[in-house]
Amino acid sequence: MAIQWFPGHMHLTKKAIQERIKAIDVVIELLDARLPGSSANPMLAELTSGKPGLKVLNKQDLADPARSALWLAHYNALPATRAMALDASETTPARRLISACHELAPGRSGMAKPMRVLICGIPNVGKSTLINTLTGKRVAKTGDEAGITKLEQRIVLADDFYLYDTPGVLWPRIIVARSGYNLAASGAIGRNAFNEEEVALELLGYLIRHYPGALASRYGIEMPPGATDEQMLGAIGRQRGAVLSGGRINLQKAAEIVIHDLRTANLGRITLETPGEFAAWRTEGEKVDAERQLKKKKPLCSTQ
Repeated sequence: MAIQWFPGHMHLTKKAIQERIKAIDVVIELLDARLPGSSANPMLAELTSGKPGLKVLNKQDLADPARSALWLAHYNALPATRAMALDASETTPARRLISACHELAPGRSGMAKPMRVLICGIPNVGKSTLINTLTGKRVAKTGDEAGITKLEQRIVLADDFYLYDTPGVLWPRIIVARSGYNLAASGAIGRNAFNEEEVALELLGYLIRHYPGALASRYGIEMPPGATDEQMLGAIGRQRGAVLSGGRINLQKAAEIVIHDLRTANLGRITLETPGEFAAWRTEGEKVDAERQLKKKKPLCSTQ
């Protein structure tokens, strides 16, 4: 299954970014620390090409600390790029963000040359919550639902520091299949755009390989070696009472439980990808997409 979600307002956001970026000094891209590669928007990378960038791994308190360190090192090694991590416990992140932006654009300061920063990210990555924390007041709508922010707004963090907020935006076509599942599991994609059971199975397959202890601790289930994602989902449904008449497991309900437990960190601090894994997924996705596009261009052979 290819997961795609690009509502109409995202087209408008793309156009707004294209116009705004001309006068921007630094681009802050908020990433989900649980899926830093999948939550990095390739469309934004194209739109903001040539501008210094600050990658902020948000929701660090939900992510695996060892893997967050790998991702910070990965982004900090890129040219004209800085990376930092934030979490819900940091009440005054503005100073760190402003300092990092000045490192990236040292010539911008004072009222004559105010710093102009664009902050962007995928839906439900926590951007509105961060902005409210930065300003110390509720200036952006928040909610546990993708696509809350719909309009651009300018926010003054200091007399010479202007922050331009944009709605959360995905990209028109997700070519990395695994990214689609991770984005859906994290809550970045509207729930009508994916099948919860399929997403939960993909999630469980990854957790069985990389975080088996988290599953055992949360659900009290010890699965035998070689257990499949289907078997685990069924066992979770049975353990949590998601049972239909005749003893059948309500797999839909079980899937909702697993996805909810990831989003609320009930499974512990989980990161669903490493830089190396994501690079391999992207290479494979680009290969498959190139083959698909080539097939589309080939003329149909006529038969006599």
